[in-house]
Amino acid sequence: MGGWLAVLALALASFALAAFMLRLPKEGYALFGSVLLFGLAGYAWQGSPAQPGSPKAAMVQESRSGEDMINARSSLFEETQQKPNFLVTSDAFARRGKFDDAAGLLRKGLEDNPDHLEGWLALAMALTAHADGFVTPAAVHAYDRARAIDPANPATDFFLGFSFLQGGEIRKARNVWASLLARSPEDAPWREDLEGRVAQLDDMIANAPMLQ
Repeated sequence: MGGWLAVLALALASFALAAFMLRLPKEGYALFGSVLLFGLAGYAWQGSPAQPGSPKAAMVQESRSGEDMINARSSLFEETQQKPNFLVTSDAFARRGKFDDAAGLLRKGLEDNPDHLEGWLALAMALTAHADGFVTPAAVHAYDRARAIDPANPATDFFLGFSFLQGGEIRKARNVWASLLARSPEDAPWREDLEGRVAQLDDMIANAPMLQ
């Protein structure tokens, strides 16, 4: 519950910033508000909820809350698959909000496990959380490494796009999701949801002068 209250507070602050400080036109209020709610609640991804490559609603919870961040990431991987010690230990630090320590452990662990997709994804998310939601170059590099391990898995770019969206970088979020959509097979279970996300961000950009 606390995580969701934090998300709601962030949404209200973002709306106030756009409406009063950035002078968002009144005709854009409804659209901007709907995108905020869209980002907070998320759409349920289509297909089997047990499918490892299909992000679920848990993905869109507050990424800077350690517990929610770990739950969202872990939902993409088989629960029966044993996690390496470096990932388990780093998750323990992340749950307490010690994202810098978590990132340090992940870096060391990935030196001996360079092809561990979940490890790179965890590192990217920890670095972003440590930077208060800002997607740093180091986080982008970690996302790139995760993508290289399994280019067909949509999780990497889903999280990257959502991180940009939470950080207010609307165009970057749109471009990441549009690129993922362009690479997705026509029968991919996440296509319909992703199309909706890209279309809504396109509408937001078209109706918000500060995003032109």
